[in-house]
Amino acid sequence: MDERKETGGDPGQGGAGGAPPPPFRAAVEALRGARLRPQIEVDPAPAPKRLAPYAYALEAAVVDGEQDLADGRLVLLHDPAGHDAWRGAFRLVTLVRAELEPEMAADPLLPEVCWSWLTGALAARGLACGEPSGTVTRASSHYFGGLSARPAASQIEIRASWTPREGLGGAPDTAAHLVAWSDLLAQVAGLPPAAPGDASVVTLPQRRGPQSR
Repeated sequence: MDERKETGGDPGQGGAGGAPPPPFRAAVEALRGARLRPQIEVDPAPAPKRLAPYAYALEAAVVDGEQDLADGRLVLLHDPAGHDAWRGAFRLVTLVRAELEPEMAADPLLPEVCWSWLTGALAARGLACGEPSGTVTRASSHYFGGLSARPAASQIEIRASWTPREGLGGAPDTAAHLVAWSDLLAQVAGLPPAAPGDASVVTLPQRRGPQSR
């Protein structure tokens, strides 16, 4: 029987038979204190129950007025005993989604470009990470019959995970990782770079018909 517990949105809830260890508590508090650009709204979310003894999750959306341009989820996992596959005691797991113009979705290099946005966002913040892995998926929907009036729709989805480097006290700089992840969200949503004059960042054109909130 798996005795691991879910921490949910409260780092004070215990896993593995007690209160969360100090490195995990510090990592969660850093996530809560991170400062992001104003277009990105972040809220706590239910954390997975069986991936690790301790977990904390956030949901985010890139908002333009009443419209969501992109959304995503970031999960912090912690196993005090370490995890062979992670090669560390912490793991960050993410999902990022946005709708695209069909012409952009047809670009054969799009998956490689989107993956480079993730690794580039981490590198731009000076963040070292280990064992990165993930997938980039694009999907298109075409409507027929009674739905034929709807325009074709395409979506990009990035799923990834990586092991953040642990710092003093055993906790990684999760605030910096959250900021880098928010950079990825903004890039997928088609927002301009946060730093004026940063011509090295190439973003997707703003998607057609963003969803209303």
